[in-house]
Amino acid sequence: MSAAPALRHRAETAAAPLPPLLARAEYLAGTVLLGDHGRRRAGLGDDFWQYRPAQPGDSRRMIDHRRSARGDLQYVREREWQIAQSVMLWVDQGASMRFSSDKRLEAKADRARLLALAVAILLVRGGERVGLTGTTLPPRRGNAQVHRLAEAWSRDAEADYAPPEHRAMIPHARALFVSDFLGDLKEVELALSKAADRGVRGVLMQVLDPAEESFPYRGRTLFESVGGTLRHETLKAGELRERYLVRLAERRDALMALTRATGWQLGLHHTGDSAQSALLWLWRALDGRVR
Repeated sequence: MSAAPALRHRAETAAAPLPPLLARAEYLAGTVLLGDHGRRRAGLGDDFWQYRPAQPGDSRRMIDHRRSARGDLQYVREREWQIAQSVMLWVDQGASMRFSSDKRLEAKADRARLLALAVAILLVRGGERVGLTGTTLPPRRGNAQVHRLAEAWSRDAEADYAPPEHRAMIPHARALFVSDFLGDLKEVELALSKAADRGVRGVLMQVLDPAEESFPYRGRTLFESVGGTLRHETLKAGELRERYLVRLAERRDALMALTRATGWQLGLHHTGDSAQSALLWLWRALDGRVR
């Protein structure tokens, strides 16, 4: 196969999941009412927001003379506050997210991408800017940005656990991190600490497979990470259950303590549960209506 056809084949393969994901995210977003989530208000920014009559205390430089010339009142041209409208998103692309205990269940990665993309669609509809944490996709408005997000989330990482991206956090923005959070907790602590230092508040949504909560394994069992780097075989899997559940509870408690200390919120979603209920919780949590 020559270079051009090979490149086209790889591009088509990579793009194949995008239309179904976008369609499902659009449908899921349509089940949630927009309400009053938008935070459009006057402040620092580049985009025009509104004219308002001049008030005592306004400087002469704020007066829009062209608009004021239409009548007897003087008007101020206000720009839109951009910082608070930026929502930074991170979805774990690590191999552990591709786990599913049952062929009837979505992989954690598929559910995480669906929820994050549906949130992005709702935010864009509400006039918000959305983007990725880091420097690859700064926050923007518009449906084209939703397509960029879907494309970015179509690429899997090779490592078992992908650390949260914490570069280029916009001060006083909002953020959403979606992961199973079963990897190195120090990376999550670092990301949230850096976010808190910049006044960024947000939500951690932990997505787990039901088997990861119940540990239904008995007898001889081979445990192997999705990425193939970890492997453990036991003849008595049932004897590991108690220790596993204790460790899982400890991880949950650590995440709760971390979110409380940094002003974030923590949610838990299982792939066997309704995506709609998870999206509604996320929507309210990002708006500060969940405590």
